[in-house]
Amino acid sequence: MISSKQRSYLRGLANTIQPIFQVGKNGIDESFIKQVEDALEARELIKIRVLNNNEYTAREASDEICERINCEGVQAIGSTLVLYKRSENKPKIELP
Repeated sequence: MISSKQRSYLRGLANTIQPIFQVGKNGIDESFIKQVEDALEARELIKIRVLNNNEYTAREASDEICERINCEGVQAIGSTLVLYKRSENKPKIELP
């Protein structure tokens, strides 16, 4: 669990990054979860866009993904969500 100060810091870092995944009509399946896990291990902080043609809102998608891979939902605004998970091998982001 991250504190509100750490969450604010991560939101600031996320302002400059682009979404690297999209939750589309296929929803959140096992292959999508695997790709997100790999990206979080490599980058620690990722942004995902939720398209309008599925049953998830950004908050619901964030909660579903976080529950399945044990990461932190940093932010869910509009159709974009930001996820954070500390890398086990090479941590890059130092939280305050």
